[in-house]
Amino acid sequence: MRDKKDNATFDLPGFGSAEPLAPEPKKPPPPRARRAALKQEQLELLEPTDATGLPVWQRDENLDVTGLPVWQN
Repeated sequence: MRDKKDNATFDLPGFGSAEPLAPEPKKPPPPRARRAALKQEQLELLEPTDATGLPVWQRDENLDVTGLPVWQN
């Protein structure tokens, strides 16, 4: 038996095989199953948007310009 990393070892009688073993040929991997691509669709937004895609600003009588609630007296 010979250690492949150690050059100082030697073959011992009786441990070797009569004929060298041939490596088994590698089999190609089986083909992968392809997944069906899901079709993408555009979702409609609940609120109207402007050209940039942001919601259109609407004035609310219960809120001031900063978005804070208006106190009723």
